[in-house]
Amino acid sequence: MDYRACNNKIILRIDKGEEIVSTLNDLCSKLNIKTAFISGIGACDRGTIGFLDLQTKEYLKYEFEEEFEITSLIGNITRKDEKPYIHLHINLSNKDMQTFGGHLNEAYISATCEILIDIIDIDVDRQIDEDLNLNIFKF
Repeated sequence: MDYRACNNKIILRIDKGEEIVSTLNDLCSKLNIKTAFISGIGACDRGTIGFLDLQTKEYLKYEFEEEFEITSLIGNITRKDEKPYIHLHINLSNKDMQTFGGHLNEAYISATCEILIDIIDIDVDRQIDEDLNLNIFKF
């Protein structure tokens, strides 16, 4: 991982073999990032994505182990229990141009991942919404 910062923006490169969510968590802790938006692209070869089943209020998890282009990585950084809370969604495309996506639990980079972090000068926390079983924004 390497990054450059300018004003409230960070350009981040995640390298082959590194995991996206844990790398972002480490960077947020190191730089004390509290609230930001994330966008990115890249390539990965294994990980787990999820889908919230609103009927059961449970996340369905899907593991993958195949070469994919990350055609869209988008999300936000907030805080929960005074720690970084990374909330990401991802779209992946395989060699046959089949695309799928969902909530990103983890993804390991196979080539590189290029991310823009746009820091917002406001504090936003998370709280559990019992009806949805989701950690939602707390203002």
